[in-house]
Amino acid sequence: MEWAEIMERSNNSFWGHLGGRVLSVEKNKVEAALTIEPRHLNSMGIVHGGVLSSLMDQVMGFAVIAAKDGRQGVTTHLNVNFLAPMGLGELFVTAYPVHETYRTLTLHAEIRDKDEVLGCMATATFRLPSEKKR
Repeated sequence: MEWAEIMERSNNSFWGHLGGRVLSVEKNKVEAALTIEPRHLNSMGIVHGGVLSSLMDQVMGFAVIAAKDGRQGVTTHLNVNFLAPMGLGELFVTAYPVHETYRTLTLHAEIRDKDEVLGCMATATFRLPSEKKR
């Protein structure tokens, strides 16, 4: 699957609802951003944990696609650590693979604000579908 098709599908799904933007794609790293608006906040006035978790999960999913030359995977495990409250403005996400087996890929992601404050980090394992024999 080509990146243009992946982005079109993604922008018409939950990723588009969040408002995320992919900034760069390399084989071993994907960077993205999200402009935090009031709709992304919880009742305490900080970014909702579900927004942060979803953001990292999606960018790690993009990193799977980049690392596996277009193959997609599904999240089987997601571990999130919230480290500092995040507020309105730009957030930046970086995701990269850390371990691979035949059918799984484990990744790491971090979210930082414009001042480089580390707000949260996550690891996730994605299961890859078996490759069809030709």
